[in-house]
Amino acid sequence: MIIAVDGPTASGKGTISKALAAHYGLPHLDTGLLYRAVGWQCAVIGGDPDDPTTALAATSFPDDLLLEERLRTEATGGLASRVSVHPAVRQALYDRQRAFALQPGGAVLDGRDIGTVIAPEAAPKLFVTASVEARAQRRWHEMHARGEAPTLAEIEDDLRRRDERDRNRTAAPLMPAPDAYVLDTSMLDRAAAISAAIAVVDGTAG
Repeated sequence: MIIAVDGPTASGKGTISKALAAHYGLPHLDTGLLYRAVGWQCAVIGGDPDDPTTALAATSFPDDLLLEERLRTEATGGLASRVSVHPAVRQALYDRQRAFALQPGGAVLDGRDIGTVIAPEAAPKLFVTASVEARAQRRWHEMHARGEAPTLAEIEDDLRRRDERDRNRTAAPLMPAPDAYVLDTSMLDRAAAISAAIAVVDGTAG
């Protein structure tokens, strides 16, 4: 069983995906980390993440970079959103994601184009979303817990910019697959969101 979980930043898709993987005993891949690694590598080599040639060169990052905690910072997330608009970067990372999805027994993958590009045959597909305000509140709490201190307004502005880039890029824009279940977590706590996702998967798989 391949479970595809897509959605914008801070919608809860990562939390839900990890919970689904644990519940069904499946391996999990946060595909956003791949793009974060490319963005990070681009910065390390002094390149411009908006330049497609430089961004493509950064796709040759070492595997152990995916274990780097600094990939999860807001700054790296912003770099990931910028390199992800390049079709050549997305193609370079496609095979890696596809191989993970097709491993024996199945897998859970979360990202922005799993149900539309990476594993369109996945069943079930979830598109996890939430209002910008709800997502900003969650991100604010996460960042302050890590000792970062942006304002709520700054986070909201950043999320809107990322959403704009993700939804309007020419390659694999952020959108629900036609057969995806749209799960709005704006008013759901962690437990309720996970329970709702499990119910969707059980209903689809069953």
